[in-house]
Amino acid sequence: MTLSAQIEGVTVAKEASVYFSGKCISHALTLPDGGRKSVGVILPATLTFNTAGPEVMEIVAGSCSVRMGGEAEWRCFATGQSFEVGANSSFDIQVVGVPLHYVCHYG
Repeated sequence: MTLSAQIEGVTVAKEASVYFSGKCISHALTLPDGGRKSVGVILPATLTFNTAGPEVMEIVAGSCSVRMGGEAEWRCFATGQSFEVGANSSFDIQVVGVPLHYVCHYG
């Protein structure tokens, strides 16, 4: 996957998805080929996300610690890095200090 500063030719949902009492806010994107992504921000917090399909979380700005469901170890990720999450699983994400900006690539 190539990380870029822009996502070209997408349709953006005008209404945001707001999770965890406003700790995570994102907008859904639909690509010309029907693929989906979301672009969002996670405020400082420790949150648990569940996945239906596989996801790649691209860190656009900030940093976080991530613990995959069922694992004990936390791994750190920062601007320009990404991590993969399997389908039908979960992950804990911890953001400290400054908000985390991300792109979630589905499928």
